Amino acid sequence: MPKPVRLRPRRFVSSQFEPAFAFLIGSFMWTLPAFLVAIGLLIAVHEYGHYRMAVGCGVKVLRFSIGFGKPIFSWKSPVSGTEFVLALFPLGGYVKMLDEREAPVPNALRHLAFNNQTLGRRAAIVAAGPVANLLLAVVLYATVNWMGLELPAPVLSLPSPGTLASQAGISGGERVIEGGFEAGALDEVQSFEDVRWLLTQGSLDGRDVRLKLLRDEASVREVNIALSALPPSEVNAELFSRIGIATPFSRAVMGKILPDGAAATGGLREGDEVQSVDGQAVVDGQQLRQWIRQSGAAGTPTAQLWRVLRAGGTLEVRITPQLVSEAGQTWGRIGAFVGGNPELVNVRYGFFSGLWRAAGKTVEVSALTLRMMGKMLVGEASLKNLSGPLTIADYAGKSASYGLTQYMIFLALISVSLGVLNLLPLPVLDGGHLMYYLWEGITGRTVPDNWMHWFQQGGIAILMLMMSIALFNDISRLFA
Repeated sequence: MPKPVRLRPRRFVSSQFEPAFAFLIGSFMWTLPAFLVAIGLLIAVHEYGHYRMAVGCGVKVLRFSIGFGKPIFSWKSPVSGTEFVLALFPLGGYVKMLDEREAPVPNALRHLAFNNQTLGRRAAIVAAGPVANLLLAVVLYATVNWMGLELPAPVLSLPSPGTLASQAGISGGERVIEGGFEAGALDEVQSFEDVRWLLTQGSLDGRDVRLKLLRDEASVREVNIALSALPPSEVNAELFSRIGIATPFSRAVMGKILPDGAAATGGLREGDEVQSVDGQAVVDGQQLRQWIRQSGAAGTPTAQLWRVLRAGGTLEVRITPQLVSEAGQTWGRIGAFVGGNPELVNVRYGFFSGLWRAAGKTVEVSALTLRMMGKMLVGEASLKNLSGPLTIADYAGKSASYGLTQYMIFLALISVSLGVLNLLPLPVLDGGHLMYYLWEGITGRTVPDNWMHWFQQGGIAILMLMMSIALFNDISRLFA
């Protein structure tokens, strides 16, 4: 076996670069361990895909490494001679294979070198990493489907005036029983997440979404959310607020009352359900939160007469929201948590239906990711949608704190994103190598070294630009 050497960047070596900035937000108890587990698992699966396919194609693997830098653990297989390494910095990984372009190879081992494999085998080895990430997403989604998940019921809250949902005639409290696109067939809707997924797809495709709503047993109607009228520039983090369907329905119940706040001063108690404010009926918690916030918009919040339900009886209290000013904006606040927990439904599937839905979900998320990237590329979607390691770490910690199933959903989403990203035709990614092989298959010649050098430099520049924008977005979100 030849002495292992470091692969030069222009040759194929699988790697993932996810800078670990989780320590910057270590105040979140779950963030750092959840982030490390996430990137460790996703990188290991990705590299194992390359490794397993290389071994299956008869290529000798010299090293399988998770992480970069000084090894903290290593083991060499007495059978294959492969060195398995866990390195100090878990920021990526690589699979190093025998290759005549990197070091001399004895004649007896030439048939085991990566560069001597057929074009199809080389392409399969390169593609196996991203495919492994996509398969992991299928397994994670399927496991969640089999385990079952408590999700908010598809009951809509009152939309803000002027939003698309308000224009469609949604008044709050309706249960979505079916949904679909434009003139297409309607499918069963089981949870509020199904509604959000429909709205996300419709917004990116510029297609209207149809919802069949149930108000009571005798009142079923259909509404059309005119997403085709939504400008592409508004497809960003504020999308659902602009549509008017941001949160599921929740009763206007008072949660924890903070001392010395307007709610405590006015005599409100935890568990009080607000029925009206100044004679106007309160539909749900979201509407009440909006009214409280808007009460300070003029800069002088006034006393409001609240009618509340307490212990089976009604009473009236006067509440004067406190004024809050920041960054040139003012709003009202009462010093209490407003809104009860939404109704939950258990969504669970059998073995085959859960697996089929998981595969479909992976395909849909992959397509959605590609469409979003395409729209950002041509300027039809905001670059603010790009998220970097800080946001990923934050969501990792939050999802882990919500339970195993939510964390698995997060892992599946990131695994899909990692798989799709690596299939992009950028020279430093797996997709770039596949483009080289496509050129070789069409012309019968490999890409010239000088071309590959310039492609490599351009690919690095593009990735650095994307990472810079994502990191800027992360910091902007943290300090907004």
